[in-house]
Parts: sequence; C-alpha cells; structure tokens
Amino acid sequence: MRKLVVAGAFLVVAVQLFALAQFDRDLVVGVTGAALAGVLLAARWYLTHGTADPVDEAEGSDSGAALRRWLTRTETLISWSESSRSDWDRRLRPMLARQFELAAGQRKAKDPRAFHAAGRMLFGEQLWQWVDPENISRTGGQEPGPGRDALNEILQRLERL
Repeated sequence: MRKLVVAGAFLVVAVQLFALAQFDRDLVVGVTGAALAGVLLAARWYLTHGTADPVDEAEGSDSGAALRRWLTRTETLISWSESSRSDWDRRLRPMLARQFELAAGQRKAKDPRAFHAAGRMLFGEQLWQWVDPENISRTGGQEPGPGRDALNEILQRLERL
C-alpha cells in the first residue's frame, strides 16, 4: 500500500510540474484529471483485490509450516520413546540431558556430582536413569525403552523446572 501511495503522490506532483510548464491550461486540466483518476482506480483495485499483504501470507505459511514440523518432530519423539533402549539412548537421552542442563543451570562439565545430584532430586532414581547421559547401554538393542509415559513424566518435570 505504501508503494501505491508514494507512486500516486509522485504522479500527481509530476503532473503538477507539467502544468506549471505548459501555457495551454485546457490540456493541463485533462492530464491532471486523468492522473488523479488513475491513482484513485489503482487505490480502489488494491483495496478490493490486494488486501492480503504478501508479508502476512508468508508469515501465515511459515507458521503453518512450523506447526507441521513441530507435529512431525513430536510424533517422531513419541515413536522413539516407544521403541528400543538403543533408540532412546541414541536419540532422546542426549536431547533430554541437554534440556536438563539448560533448565537447571547445572553444567555436567563444570561439576559432575552436582549435576547428578540435581538430576536425582528432580527426576528421582527411576526417571533419572533415562535422562542421565552416562547411563547408556551398549547392548540395549533388544531391551525395550521406557515408553511414552516415562517421556511424558520427564518432560513435565522439565517444564516445572
């Protein structure tokens, strides 16, 4: 809309400058009227047909795409939680441990004992074994993972933190 207003104002100013340069005033009135009519018709067309701003459309499609990515990612996380322990160890445990580090402010590299103590305190012994980044099973390909309920409980406790 701004471009249209600026272009219209420029056109009107250009026609007025043309009017000052001409001696025949009958021609000036016709040209000024035609320019003004063109600007008004363009503004009307824009308001009736071009109401959707391209930036808004891009944001709308971006938010829709973001929602679809989030939904796909969530479904994938749930499927990993319900598969084997090796999938949990490889995919979910690093993400959960990183989220715990960020939420708790306890860095494992800085003080490992405080990190583990905070994890046990927040999650309890039962759930901490599924978040602890050092509790990876090398032979967990056939062992079942903790499942959706454990993932849900871990995420709820992280959210409360």
